[in-house]
Amino acid sequence: MREPIKLYLDEDAQRTDLIQALRARQVNLETASEAGLLGRVDEIQLQYATAQGRVIFTFNRGDFFRLHTQWLENAHNHAGIVVSDQVHTGVVMRRLLHLIDVKSAGDMHDRLEFLSNWR
Repeated sequence: MREPIKLYLDEDAQRTDLIQALRARQVNLETASEAGLLGRVDEIQLQYATAQGRVIFTFNRGDFFRLHTQWLENAHNHAGIVVSDQVHTGVVMRRLLHLIDVKSAGDMHDRLEFLSNWR
């Protein structure tokens, strides 16, 4: 059986309605608030998510695209990154659920996914 994706929502992605909707659908997730990492830099967020085996979800596309590239160039691994535009919560949720349904945690290793591709 494939290992399901576990999410880590960074500070930018902590929408209460999104968190409630994902948890109602039994998505395993942790937020930056719950981890005590509010206000920490993006690299710390990615390090934490990776250490916890969680795919980070963020609206901070530019910084996490850069981090993804830097990490791979420096032979650092991560558990996965999903970036999204700031769109309606229902759209984000449907796309995230589609991605989680199709991809496993292993599939996400060292991947950067643009949620806009998951329609």
